[in-house]
Amino acid sequence: MQNTYRSDAVLHEHLERLLPPEVRAEVEPELDQMGEAAAGPLARLAEQAEASPPRLVPYDAWGRRVDRIEVSPAWSELHAVQARAGLCALPYESRHGRYDRIVQHALLHLYGPSSAVYSCPVAMTDAAVRVLVDHAPAALRERVVPFLTSRDPGRAWTSGQWMTEREGGSDVGGTATVARRDQAGVWRLHGVKWFTSATTADCALALARPEGAPRGSRGLGLFLVELVDPASGQTQLGTTILVNRLKDKLGTRALPTAELTLAGASATPVGSVDGGLKKIAGMLNVTRMHNALSSAAGMRRGLDLALAYARARHAFGRPLVDLPLHRATLAELAVEAEAAFALVARGMELLGRLEHGAADEPEQRALRALVPTIKLLTAKDAVAHASEVVEAFGGAGYVEDTGIPRLLRNAQVLPIWEGTTNVLSLDLLRAESREHAVTALLADLSEQVAVVRAAPAGGVDVELVDRSRAALLERVRAWPDADGDALQAQLREFALRLGRTYAAALLARHAADRRSRRAAGVAHCYAERWLGGIQTRVAAPLGATASG
Repeated sequence: MQNTYRSDAVLHEHLERLLPPEVRAEVEPELDQMGEAAAGPLARLAEQAEASPPRLVPYDAWGRRVDRIEVSPAWSELHAVQARAGLCALPYESRHGRYDRIVQHALLHLYGPSSAVYSCPVAMTDAAVRVLVDHAPAALRERVVPFLTSRDPGRAWTSGQWMTEREGGSDVGGTATVARRDQAGVWRLHGVKWFTSATTADCALALARPEGAPRGSRGLGLFLVELVDPASGQTQLGTTILVNRLKDKLGTRALPTAELTLAGASATPVGSVDGGLKKIAGMLNVTRMHNALSSAAGMRRGLDLALAYARARHAFGRPLVDLPLHRATLAELAVEAEAAFALVARGMELLGRLEHGAADEPEQRALRALVPTIKLLTAKDAVAHASEVVEAFGGAGYVEDTGIPRLLRNAQVLPIWEGTTNVLSLDLLRAESREHAVTALLADLSEQVAVVRAAPAGGVDVELVDRSRAALLERVRAWPDADGDALQAQLREFALRLGRTYAAALLARHAADRRSRRAAGVAHCYAERWLGGIQTRVAAPLGATASG
């Protein structure tokens, strides 16, 4: 595999459009270095980490409970690589202002597919910093955030999220974990967290209900749990944090995921002990964008592998890449991957603007609807894309030692993490009723179309996009008078259509800005396939949609 930065024409084009020349020149060496690592050393580390999954050691040699989770040296080195690259630190160092998230996106686009899903701890650590910066009291923030944003691998912490419970799941109002104060005034958590990713993290954000607080989501508080008790300096594992079992999962096998019992684990409230659900709103923006980023990056990696195989594999006396039907399939994969990338690039652009006070009020409302839309669409597409990549390899794609099945196994979690497709579709309804966020997103979509129409020699037809936008707006305006159950039943289809329409607009805008025939071909193919009324197989020439 060649340097994944140098070979990614789509990434280069979008960075040229989104970054000022001086910023791009500054970060180019970092991107090139990550692309070189992703094609070699990182990929080998990922293979080693997958081959040596986490192991639970419940007791030491003397029978004392320790609940130690052992990971491979490769997993630890993947942590070191991301720390040195500043993948969690970047958005909080303000080196590039509102462009920090764009630079972070580019680095993670390269790192993620070669990380054995160490991108998950990166996402949760980034989100934890966002929550602590926004809501933690100064003493807690100043003590913990420097560890979470450190570029020193020996000092850098990672964070987990302990939210999911048997009783709650997506309905966090059903959270049963209770927070009680002991005689010394220390908050202690009691309950079972059924699914905790990155369980070896140094700390974690957890929802719990303070004793006596009302039932439902409004009674929840947000707490920071540290594996090493900050008061005693002793580990809480094996005493107040018990590892019931490691999860046996379909994919993400190198990622430590466990079921925990909190048996009086000491915890620090993040601000006041109420309003926990409101405090994680900013966290969800971050983790959902990371989820979408993983989807888009995985799609790009699958495309690259399928293209390389098609050039090397011969059938019927010709390379696969020269066979018209297979070439059309590869072109479709390229179009879908670029649409996902464009969505994530726009989301990260707006998130960076929001965090640096550069986003105006309409952009803030549009982002509120855009984040769940991007997450749900890219996650669903990532699974379908990975399945097509497996098929593109034929029987070899079904054999584990080729590494190709791992693409599909790891993609399947993406529609589940950070809110399922149905949960996020319902979130759009809530966002519109409270903030008119969907209306704002459709207005932003209209602005994208207007720019394309006004572009000199844009060469991109956006009539399908605009018709779809108008139809979506008409449906949103009818929501207040709609039957509740009937409306909910339609939201999934609406959300997917909204995402595809916005993606088509972004592809058209990119093509017009660049005056690129390649990009115009991608925009045309995507709109024809998804907005043309009937989903048809429409593929541009492969050379117009993917780098060689």
